[in-house]
Amino acid sequence: GGSGEGDAEQKKKALPTGDTDESFTQEVAIEKKIKWWHRKYQARKPRYFNRVHTGYQWTKYNQTHYDYDNPPPKVVTGYKFNIYYPDLIDRNEAPTYKIEKDPASPDYSTCIIRFQAGPPYEDIAFRVVNKDWEYGHKFGFKSSFERGVLHLHFNFKRSRYRK
Repeated sequence: GGSGEGDAEQKKKALPTGDTDESFTQEVAIEKKIKWWHRKYQARKPRYFNRVHTGYQWTKYNQTHYDYDNPPPKVVTGYKFNIYYPDLIDRNEAPTYKIEKDPASPDYSTCIIRFQAGPPYEDIAFRVVNKDWEYGHKFGFKSSFERGVLHLHFNFKRSRYRK
């Protein structure tokens, strides 16, 4: 490698990531389905603590047009969902999630993530950015149900621009 490569590496390391986690509470209204157990148990929505992860993407374009003092716009880089199901009747049946088409997004830029669990919980849904997920544990992916809490953490695949 030439002597110029080190300078580029130093410059790249100096760029801010802008990584932040912010509270994420925009629920999406979904059709309520009458469950077989609705008379027996008082149906309710689960409590949750969700975060949206944002940061800068230093693509070739952004490196050319922005710098440390004038960073590019922040983009959503991932989400952390923590949904609380302390009173599940059947504790052996873990809650699930599924991705659904967002009727409010004709360009498919967003999708709906729906969380489903057994009684006494109603489904709950959120609108999220529609991008490919990183499923590797080292990239922050986590999908587990422990001690009554469903954890779903994921980051989006970073697009690598090559010219």
